[in-house]
Amino acid sequence: MFENLSERLERSFKILKGEGKITEINVAETLKDVRKALLEADVNYKVAKTFTDTVKQKALGQNVLTAVKPGQLMVKIVHDELAQLMGGENAEINLTGKPAVILMAGLNGAGKTTMSGKLALWLSKQKHKKPLLAACDTFRPAAMEQLRVLAEQVNVPCYIEEGATDPVLVAQNAIKYAKANSLDVVIVDTAGRQSIDEELMVQIRNIKDAIEPQETLLVVDAMIGQEAVTTAKVFNERLEIDGVILTKLDGDTRGGAALSIRTVVDKPIKFVGTGEKMEALDPFHPERMADRILGMGDIVSFVERAQQQFDEEEAKRLQKKIAKNKYDYTDFYSQIQQLKKMGNIKDLASMIPGIGKALKDIDIDDNAFKSVEAMINSMTPYERTHPDSINMSRKQRISKGSGVSLDEINRVTKQFDQMRKMMHMMTGSRMAGAMQQMARLKGMPGMPKF
Repeated sequence: MFENLSERLERSFKILKGEGKITEINVAETLKDVRKALLEADVNYKVAKTFTDTVKQKALGQNVLTAVKPGQLMVKIVHDELAQLMGGENAEINLTGKPAVILMAGLNGAGKTTMSGKLALWLSKQKHKKPLLAACDTFRPAAMEQLRVLAEQVNVPCYIEEGATDPVLVAQNAIKYAKANSLDVVIVDTAGRQSIDEELMVQIRNIKDAIEPQETLLVVDAMIGQEAVTTAKVFNERLEIDGVILTKLDGDTRGGAALSIRTVVDKPIKFVGTGEKMEALDPFHPERMADRILGMGDIVSFVERAQQQFDEEEAKRLQKKIAKNKYDYTDFYSQIQQLKKMGNIKDLASMIPGIGKALKDIDIDDNAFKSVEAMINSMTPYERTHPDSINMSRKQRISKGSGVSLDEINRVTKQFDQMRKMMHMMTGSRMAGAMQQMARLKGMPGMPKF
């Protein structure tokens, strides 16, 4: 996400490297390159021009402090303007209704039905709500079954009327069902089309007028570039949407939609989809996205994702086990599952300052843990809780049971032992010694790769 834009912007700022002050000439040269970078990222032409004009006005005439180089000042100005371009602040979702009603709209293929399920899970986990998914796509029968399956995955109820032909009536009945069953949010999944047509618009408009939702959210595919902005503009003119959910921001996208929608449509991006997993939905924070675009990472979002998956009591239990050097393969397996729930591994790495750039040309497989999981699943309960008991004969049996080569098992067990020792050292008062040990281990072939 935004990799090409980040690289181009970084090259643009190098024009100011070594300059003693900001001048109209070097600013013009830098911003010419910035504008090209934005256009290549599929940002709307007018938006790119207005953006660079604003940056130029703010940059010219500013005194560069002794401790701040011109390039650093330009990065700061561009960062602030990027955040402002995308809305400035996080736009909260409106949940004031009883029940709160959220109308989901969008074209086929944007991921609307999947996003309805993801939003239900997010509301359940993060807002402690009791959502109901309402299948109001009577145009495509498979959509009802898809929503039913998603509801089961995220453990929320789903309202379906088999054979129904009137989506307005289904939506109204779903709200009645939610009230009768003390459910406090209704997410209405509506029909889509391959392209915008009058029938689609009239149908969704009729649903909206009938149920008066607190939120009308448009789901758009970030990978279709400026077409996403055009789609948002048309839907807003006909439906008066309250916000946008951008999907597939983890894909090979240039990201122009995220930078253009707020300015062109004047509606906030409220959520972004960052992967295929049901947990891969994040509230949209313009400042954090600006950080990531400029290669500064997004450690706040990283910590928030970790907090969502890691239980505090479990963390305390693990800390005690580590302090006693009792950390075992059962604990390790549990942590792998929690890490996988956090999302795409490469996307997670990009949130850590400096790491994303280092990994930009490295293909990180999300199935990288499969061999380790197979190995642990082939262990006996005793072996999982007693790592030191795994001798050569046990390794050979585990190899046969898991399909993992003996060399790979030797590598993993060696790395696990080193990791366990380091964690044990770091829990005590020997932190300095542990750091030295880590530095020595860094160059060893057995340093963990998983």
